[in-house]
Amino acid sequence: MLKYTETKLFTRFAKPLSPPRVTRAARGHAMFLLRASLIVLLLLWPRPSAGKKKLYIGALFPMSGGWPGGQACMPSAQMALDLVNNRSDILPDYELELIHYDSMCDPGEATKLLYDLLYTEPIKIVLMPGCSGVSTLVAEAARMWNLIVLSYGSSSPALSNRQRFPTFFRTHPSATLHNPTRVQLFQKWKWTRIATIQQTTEVFTSTLDDLEQRTKEAGIEISVRQSFLTDPAVAVKNLKRQDARIIVGLFYETEARKVFCEVFKEKLYGKKYVWFLIGWYADNWFKIKDPAINCTVENMTEAVEGHVTTEIVMLNPETVRGVSNMTSQEFIAALMSRLGGKNPEETGGFQEAPLAYDAVWALALALNKTVAPLKAKGRRLEDFNYNNHDITSEIYRALNTSSFEGVSGQVVFDAQGSRMAMTLIEQLQGGSYKKIGYYDSSQKNLSWFGNDVWIGAGPPADRTVVIEEYRFLSQKLFAAVSVFAGLGILFGIVCLTFNIYNGNVRYIQNSQPYLNNMTAVGCMMALAAVFPLGIDGHHVHRSQFPVVCQFRLWLLGLGFSLAYGSMFTKIWWVHTLFTKKDEKKEKKKQHLEPWKLYATVGVLLAIDFLSLMIWQIVDPLHITVEKFTKEAPKEDLDVLIQPLLEHCSSEKMNTWLGVVYGYKGLLLLLGIFLAYETKSVSTEKINDHRAVGMAIYNVAVLCLITAPVTMILSSQQDASFAFAALAAVFSAYITLVVLFVPKMRRLITRGEWQSEQQDTLKTGSSTNNNDEEKSRQLERENRELQKIIQEKEERVSALRNQLAERQALRNRRRPSSGQNQNHNTPPPSSQPDPKSLLPPPGYPNPTTDNHALPPSFSNSSNLYPADSKMSRNHCHNSQIPLLYK
Repeated sequence: MLKYTETKLFTRFAKPLSPPRVTRAARGHAMFLLRASLIVLLLLWPRPSAGKKKLYIGALFPMSGGWPGGQACMPSAQMALDLVNNRSDILPDYELELIHYDSMCDPGEATKLLYDLLYTEPIKIVLMPGCSGVSTLVAEAARMWNLIVLSYGSSSPALSNRQRFPTFFRTHPSATLHNPTRVQLFQKWKWTRIATIQQTTEVFTSTLDDLEQRTKEAGIEISVRQSFLTDPAVAVKNLKRQDARIIVGLFYETEARKVFCEVFKEKLYGKKYVWFLIGWYADNWFKIKDPAINCTVENMTEAVEGHVTTEIVMLNPETVRGVSNMTSQEFIAALMSRLGGKNPEETGGFQEAPLAYDAVWALALALNKTVAPLKAKGRRLEDFNYNNHDITSEIYRALNTSSFEGVSGQVVFDAQGSRMAMTLIEQLQGGSYKKIGYYDSSQKNLSWFGNDVWIGAGPPADRTVVIEEYRFLSQKLFAAVSVFAGLGILFGIVCLTFNIYNGNVRYIQNSQPYLNNMTAVGCMMALAAVFPLGIDGHHVHRSQFPVVCQFRLWLLGLGFSLAYGSMFTKIWWVHTLFTKKDEKKEKKKQHLEPWKLYATVGVLLAIDFLSLMIWQIVDPLHITVEKFTKEAPKEDLDVLIQPLLEHCSSEKMNTWLGVVYGYKGLLLLLGIFLAYETKSVSTEKINDHRAVGMAIYNVAVLCLITAPVTMILSSQQDASFAFAALAAVFSAYITLVVLFVPKMRRLITRGEWQSEQQDTLKTGSSTNNNDEEKSRQLERENRELQKIIQEKEERVSALRNQLAERQALRNRRRPSSGQNQNHNTPPPSSQPDPKSLLPPPGYPNPTTDNHALPPSFSNSSNLYPADSKMSRNHCHNSQIPLLYK
């Protein structure tokens, strides 16, 4: 076991900057062990100290707590004291004695112990704290007692503040010395985005502040910064949620186990992640059973695999004998012997032990250097008390100029009292730490061994690689719609040619051919707008896309104005002239002047032209890119797909669309109303207004549905294009078919295109087939009714003649009998009753009859009685049915 431990320690601490040559033999190894044993015996051999004065050092060694560094640092310091006290050339008249307590790395406990050290005899000439938190407390208070503080295990950057800690020195380099190394590694592996998680203590907060400043200068972003006090669960979850990949962890060893237990639960490890930790943990820190976590050793081993540590070089890699006449390898052997064979991986502070050893030597050499200056001033070291500032100043001056070769390397203090040193870079490979390089921040020199190992193919990316992928329109859909649009344009050309060629035909002239020409041109422009609607980044460069946007806007806007505006003009004037009942007949006689129609279309076209021009000048269209939710590919790749979609937009796009859609929507609704109101109007001046109304119905419905749908589906390029393009195609097709196909059919089937004279003779007073048919039917019915009336009048005249003859016969018989019966009866009236001669209700006045009554019927009223009523018995039964036939 001892041989295995010595071999491992030699491999870990004594590896030179370049790979060593394997030239040692078993004999040399045996001599090395023998020499180490002799040194241990020399240290343990007692030497009389008669006549020597004692100088006391008050030390605080954390034997437990967050960093139990005192477990190895206290034996190391004691070993250095024994060597110093046995040296005749260093403090020959003095003996150093160590008075130490267990601070448990707790500032609260250290406060009580500091009080005991200061107010309990004997007087301590120097204080030696360990942890950064304890050192902060001790160093801030020590100046009040004129005490020098020399720390062996404090790395807090805050301790470099000379105004706050004027008498503080440390053989442990500042934690900020890790940061240049970390930045160098970030740049080596091409990482520009990192994350941090820290324990909320001053040492880690100040270290992280320094790291943030250095990364900012190097162009590296700290995207996530998390902290915790005791429970890191929430902080680790936040790292996972914010896609942290390169993570710097700053916390003590006990909290490190808690962090990586949570890391295992959140699966924040593996080939996608790299953790940077502090290198002064015990080698098996993740294997130590901790009741504060609920993860097994296997879980912890899996979670920490591959992490990188940066550690100050605390053991000289060179085989050099320093001021203590001991090499770093001999020091490790002596320390192992003093620890009694205890496993160094389970001994806290084993890595920092050389720093504690050199701290005692630095103090001894500084005190030795002050003896002569103090003697010249009539002072001695044993005269030191807490009010003596001169002795403190001499000790400070001696420490500040210290420079010697120790077991930890060259011991030199900077202006802030911090140790200058190199940085060791290690990686956990297969459960054990392997050296992968050194970095000298003073020389900015990186010595790289090239033995770093990664779980994946190489160093992972510092973030999920996001591949931007533009969404383009389906080319099959674009091709299909483009074919329909192209055929529609050809059909529009045919319709336009037909209308122009037959412009002299009366039937075409009565349909206002110039307005129909405008409609055909507008439909072709709307169909042409389909092509720029489907053009995107797949066809043109990004810089040319705004031109495509302008084509879309102008073709659609002006095409709608021409096509729909000309139809709206027809229906508007038909409604204006022919729907008022009181003036209907007079309006029909009026002549519809063509310039009024053209002026109406011009007004609608001018409104659209001005609005589009203002839009283009004030807020021109430009390209905007819409980002969608990132998508993970089907393959197990550390990438995400960022879908992008290009849009034509402007700064106030919604405002402009609201104005345009509102204006167009009102026109469409008004067109539907006018078409409904004029559905029963018949006129020769605009003989196709019913077809125009049908086209307006279809166009309005398609536009009113398509406009809001395309706004809702703007993020779906295929659906949005399909709705907009097909609406334009169908609207154009329906308009062209409804307006022009019936005209073509009529002219082809009737041959009316042959000559204008034939067209004039055939059309006559009728406007279309329906109007002429209705007119002929009304004429037939009128003639039939006139014949019936004539027959009835003749029959009535015959009946009146018969009645008059009978009445005259009865009147001749009545006077003779009347004279015999009653001579007082007045004679009948000589004037006939006018009412008796009126025709029955519903028949014409007999005075208008062309057949005059015979002269014998001029006094036929004498046949009727005086009350102008005829008795029922006076009529013959055979004549009654004739009256009601």
